[in-house]
Amino acid sequence: MATLEALQAKIKKLQAEAEAILSKKSTAALESIRALMAKHDLTTADIDAHLGHKKRGRPSLKSAGVQKKGVAKYHDPKTGATWTGHGRAPAWIASVKDRSKYLVAGASEAAATRVAVKHGTGNGQPKGPQPAKYRHPETGATWSGRGPAPAWLAGEKDRNKFLIAGAHAAGMNGVGRKKTAAGKAGRKARA
Repeated sequence: MATLEALQAKIKKLQAEAEAILSKKSTAALESIRALMAKHDLTTADIDAHLGHKKRGRPSLKSAGVQKKGVAKYHDPKTGATWTGHGRAPAWIASVKDRSKYLVAGASEAAATRVAVKHGTGNGQPKGPQPAKYRHPETGATWSGRGPAPAWLAGEKDRNKFLIAGAHAAGMNGVGRKKTAAGKAGRKARA
């Protein structure tokens, strides 16, 4: 029978052989990977970017371990806890109907400014169907001025003769027009 020491020595010898075989295989695999990378002119950064582990460009604050904190908008006077107004509301304000008494000083003015800027004077195109601005005199077909021009109007250089009375004077139904050199020249010629 084999002794304990002999078996332990045999185990160590087998483990050393297994490690040598594993090292040989991993070396061969690494050499083939290096050859493929050299053949296709790739770097480890390219591989990381392709796999999604590492994004190219500047690292985000979150990936760098830095958590960006917002400015507190609400403050609990009892506990001193604050909340930015984003995400799920904390328990101390979740059931409150009027949150204005919890607003941090200065937060209401900033919020009002953001709302005023966001919902400003409506410089863009209004939503939904628009009233007709152009009418074909023979067929009576109309066009609102939005989207591609119909065939009867697309080839015309001067569309003014197709304008419906009052549509031009209303400033394109209150929608702000972009000031272009051609538009300025046309206004000067009319004046």
